[in-house]
Amino acid sequence: MASASKIKDSLKKQLELKGANVEHFLGLIDDYIFYFNQEKAMQNDVKRDGRMVKGLSASGHEMKKENPAVKNAVIYNKQKLAILKQLELTTDNVGCGDDEEDEL
Repeated sequence: MASASKIKDSLKKQLELKGANVEHFLGLIDDYIFYFNQEKAMQNDVKRDGRMVKGLSASGHEMKKENPAVKNAVIYNKQKLAILKQLELTTDNVGCGDDEEDEL
């Protein structure tokens, strides 16, 4: 699994190859990395606590409920995809540049 810093570098390189490495888009990359880290934290929460967690009902009885991290991970992933769409970065237009590094 790629690290956040490698992904950030790769996204920046893709913008450079498109001639679109301006502050607004670089800010979107920072947002992407924020959501990337949040999604990873939610995935770790689900791995640790499972899909279902114990909670209390309105009447104070213990019950099982869906781990909120499941829903949050999906939300963060959707935000990441929206950012990639805004940046017009898809598998169809990945640039390689001069050196043959692994790209997103």
